[in-house]
Amino acid sequence: MSTEQTSTKTTTTVAYPDRFSVIIFNDDFTPMDFVIQLLIEIFNRNLDEAKDITLTIHEKGQAIAGTYMHELAEQKLSEAIMTTRTQGHPLKITMEKMS
Repeated sequence: MSTEQTSTKTTTTVAYPDRFSVIIFNDDFTPMDFVIQLLIEIFNRNLDEAKDITLTIHEKGQAIAGTYMHELAEQKLSEAIMTTRTQGHPLKITMEKMS
């Protein structure tokens, strides 16, 4: 009687969580000062970054306010939308998965 030995090899793949970008779109109604304040207060940008992002939104039609893990991106999106609606601005803000 013979005995055979078998070995098992396990491969583990580590994957980072998906990241999501919160995107602010340009409109003709929301003041630039409000967008700058939104970027500072909700997306933790400094004044220079907030001005640069706001200018990009104005010139290119949209810009990324920040990139986060899913739950945090949803929270930032929710806070930003609530703040804009409370202030009466129709600013469009969305979230999309980074590729």
